[in-house]
This record gives sequence, C-alpha cells and structure tokens, in this order.
Amino acid sequence: MHLAIILNPANSMAAQTANEFLSLAQKLQLTVHAHKKTGDVLTEAAGYQNLHLHDNDRQLIEHCQVIVSIGGDGTILRTAHLSRETKRPLLGINSGKLGFLANIQQQDMEQALREIIDGRFHLDRRQFLEASFNNGEIYYALNEFVFSRKGTVSMITLTAEYDGALINRYWADGIIVSSPTGSTAYNLSTGGPIVLPRTNVMVLTPISPHTLTTRPLVLPSCKELTIKVEPADQEVLFSCDGSNHDLPEESPEVHIRQSEHYIELIGLSGQSYFETLRNKLMWGADVREKK
Repeated sequence: MHLAIILNPANSMAAQTANEFLSLAQKLQLTVHAHKKTGDVLTEAAGYQNLHLHDNDRQLIEHCQVIVSIGGDGTILRTAHLSRETKRPLLGINSGKLGFLANIQQQDMEQALREIIDGRFHLDRRQFLEASFNNGEIYYALNEFVFSRKGTVSMITLTAEYDGALINRYWADGIIVSSPTGSTAYNLSTGGPIVLPRTNVMVLTPISPHTLTTRPLVLPSCKELTIKVEPADQEVLFSCDGSNHDLPEESPEVHIRQSEHYIELIGLSGQSYFETLRNKLMWGADVREKK
C-alpha cells in the first residue's frame, strides 16, 4: 500500500510524529511518499528503501492510495485543499493542540495503519463550500469564508441575501459563513452553533455585531447565500480557511453555496463525532475533580 505524508517540516512536534509514523510504516512494510523538504527531517529514513521523495506535494498525492496529514487542523486544511480533486481518503494525525479534523492521536497510529491495511476503517465525507464572484473567480473552503474589516478601526456594513430574499444588513466587525466542518472553528469562538457533519447547511454568524439581538443563522446549503459589500468602497478582507484574498473592486459581491467537492476523513472503528466533542471540549468533565 502507498501512503503520502504531508506536514510542516519546520514544526518539531510534527517532525517527531512523522519519524514515529515512518518507523511503523517500515514495520508494516508500507510504501511512503513525502516532499523532499520533509525528507530532511525524517531521521528514521536512513536505509528505508520504501520511502520516495518528490519535488512537490501534488506529485506525492498522485502516487498514493491514502494521504496522511501530520500536525494540527491547519495542516489538514492545507492538505484538504491540495487533494480536493483527487478523492483520496485522508488520515489526520494530531501533533498539534485541539485537532478536530486531525483526530487520530499519536498512540493510535499503529491501530490506524493496521485498520487501513485490513480495510476496517470508515469514511467521513466533508463537503466544501464554494464562493463565486461575478468576474468568474471561484474559491473553496472546508471550514469557512470570513468577511472582516481591514485596516480600519470602524465597523463594516455587509448585506446578506438568501435565495434572492434579504436576510439583513449587518453592521459588525465582519461575517463568518461556516460549513458544518467549520462550525467548531472560528464560528464556535464567536458564539455560533455546533453542526453535525454531513448536514447540508451553512451557518451565517456575525462577528461582534452592533445590535446584540443579531444572532447566528443556519441555512440550507443547497441554495445561494449572497454577501454584498455596501457601500463598495469599504476595506473588507475576504478569507478562505485562513487564506486572505482581495475582493474585486468593481463588484464586491460573493455567492456562496455547497460545493460538489469533498474530502473523506478516515475514522477508526468505534470512533464517533460525539466522542470527539466530549474529548476536545471536555463535555461532562468536572474540573473540580483535579483539585
């Protein structure tokens, strides 16, 4: 079996985890593909004939059956965008902090590899959101699109329409349009709801709105949500999963809906989304027990 590993080689924790992973892959006689820069930090690579190094990440993805992202959710988001059109299953190994997407812990790596070899894993499909501009540009987000104020201390004004009907004219620090996958990211920190993955909705969450009664809104993702920058001369930053882009000056209007693109996350037997919520958010934990 051919596996591709993607990580930030400058991250010492990710590099350490990658070396442990490579030792396991060698033990299980798996073929591993990695970027040449990743090879520089793989101290376990010496003498490993089944390790193949490539010039870029897209090359190694083409040669694998399963993609392994080692790091935090930022790494898995980057990997998801790289592999968006390949439909390769993605295993997220957490060497970061919280890790909602990268939810395989280091101590579970061998179990994960053995279940992949035996075909005993399940796949969790996560849809992208798609944002299109009137000039033909299209952007994708697995977590969220964010419209926020740029280079100004004042609030911005944004208009939201759904399926041609006016929702609201927001006066706020910005707006988040989140997928179910991204509902536990920026959306959660601004008071938005947690949405079960594979639910065909998107969440519209204002960031620090001027009116306190303005609340997050859950919308079916099969129809179009339009965000307009009105007036058009405002300085607004548009972000896709943390990657910033300039809005077109002539027509600062964005149309958002669920994309046909998706990734499939590998889950271990016995794992569930609710278990992830309990573990990551410490639901049900009594902090007094530690005192």
